[in-house]
Amino acid sequence: MASLTQIEMPRGRMAEWLSKPLRANRGIYTKVALAAAMINLFALITALFTMTVYDRVVPNNAMDSLVGLSIGLVIILMFDFALKILRAYFVDVAGARVDRDIGKAIFERILQMRMDIGKRSTGGLSGLVREIDTLRDFFASATITALVDLPFIIITLTVIALIGGWLVLVPLAMIPIVVIAALATQPLMRRLSAETLSGQLGKQSVLVETIGNIETVKSANAGSILSRRWDTAVTDHAGASLRQRLVSTIPINIAGTAQTTAYTGVVIFGVFAIANHSLTMGGLIACSILAGRVVAPLGTIAHLLTRANSARTAYTQINKLMENPVEGPEGSEGLTLSKMEGSIEFKNVDFRYPGAAEFALKDVSFKIRPGEKVGLVGQIGSGKSTIARLIIGLYWPTSGLILIDGIDIRQLSPAALRPKVGALFQDNALLTGTIRDNILLCRDEIDDDEMIRASQVSLAHEFVARIPQGYDLELADRGEGLSGGQKQSIALARALIGQPPIIILDEPTSAVDVETERRLMANLDAEFKDRTLILITHRPSLLRLVDRIVMLSSGKVVADGSPEQVSARISKLRTVQGAKKDERAA
Repeated sequence: MASLTQIEMPRGRMAEWLSKPLRANRGIYTKVALAAAMINLFALITALFTMTVYDRVVPNNAMDSLVGLSIGLVIILMFDFALKILRAYFVDVAGARVDRDIGKAIFERILQMRMDIGKRSTGGLSGLVREIDTLRDFFASATITALVDLPFIIITLTVIALIGGWLVLVPLAMIPIVVIAALATQPLMRRLSAETLSGQLGKQSVLVETIGNIETVKSANAGSILSRRWDTAVTDHAGASLRQRLVSTIPINIAGTAQTTAYTGVVIFGVFAIANHSLTMGGLIACSILAGRVVAPLGTIAHLLTRANSARTAYTQINKLMENPVEGPEGSEGLTLSKMEGSIEFKNVDFRYPGAAEFALKDVSFKIRPGEKVGLVGQIGSGKSTIARLIIGLYWPTSGLILIDGIDIRQLSPAALRPKVGALFQDNALLTGTIRDNILLCRDEIDDDEMIRASQVSLAHEFVARIPQGYDLELADRGEGLSGGQKQSIALARALIGQPPIIILDEPTSAVDVETERRLMANLDAEFKDRTLILITHRPSLLRLVDRIVMLSSGKVVADGSPEQVSARISKLRTVQGAKKDERAA
């Protein structure tokens, strides 16, 4: 759940990821501003039309003049209608473009963000991305219209003064009341906006965690603990939202009351002006109409300030995400190797996961030659999978060096490195889409022949070929409906496709039976010829694929050699441990 201490107010200039889309649409915003200005002018003309009818047409029974004025008013109203439609259209177009550009920038940053920085829950991150809508609604709705309306407050007051003289003081007196009410609530609104966003992210976090693990939740009977978390999150969010809505209505209601007061005040005091023969009946009606329009933009501004606080809070949190360092070398695109030999070297590597108390790897050093087959073995938590994650650049070492073909991995572009490293981890997650999509991953340079070849090696082709839709079968979320072995075989085909020079396999047969494992090993033995293999496994049968074993324990390398040498070392250690145990028993 997001913490309130993480919700800070923005400082400095607007970030480029937000200002650039706004600048790109300044032409549309200019059109919206011009349309809003014309609409305000038409409103003034409507009031003057009313005054003319009461003061000139009615007393003189000038029907010809009424017809002419009416025709002119109809033309103006038609233009007013067209301008309002165009204004709404341009606002929506600008909003769609800003939404698209900002959303693209944020999604790309999520894909590029480093795993060791800015880590947050899946639900919290998805909830944060939803705040794009808050920014879009603020910058592409009534914002520009409200800003354009402000100068017309002065123009409208000037027209009232010219028509009604001192009656202008009535709407003028309402302006500071509305402004003070709007400004006075802003500090509290900023704090409540932060609390509301925090509660929203908390709800989203619990919801996504529950839906994404619904089978585990049901089978483990974890519904009670998640229900309590949901109730807490909903209660916190509902309370903050209620307080925010209550406070936000104060300046808006004051503005509405001030608008009514300005209208009725002009009517009341206008009666005395008519009695003194300083104002006509038409002038009174025109002034009363215009008095309401003076305060109306201020009510919009009061509402806008309320939305501005939500937009500021959303901008702050999204900007924190956008300012996180991305993968790869800082300040450059990194090196791209057109050809990779496949050598890997760890030099005195230490690594600790973000927030972890202990190191996952401690002073790890080994070297893998191009084309060498190496098995990583050890107890659970010994650091085997951590080494695999470091090789593909998901994390950087805390200290030490990791070299790929003699180059520090921190100098290599992740986008260029990972296509040359086929990786299969224990979480065989599949994406929504077809089986073809999950294997190819939009790599247009790979044809169907290579897809089928990789699928045959992984044994995925055996069951895909029997499905009517074949490789075009649409998969549900995370491959629901497929067995664990089928998911694993598709994920393995994805790792093998394109024949990358480095292959990393983490328990590649954990979801298959013994006979399938035997057939799969026969296929993989031929597949790995002249390519570097890193095999992580607890199954002795799979170690026939490797010609070297690196054994880890508590994040350290404790044995490194041929399978025979490591087996002898393990037997020796077990003999020593058994002897010590017998001594303690004696």
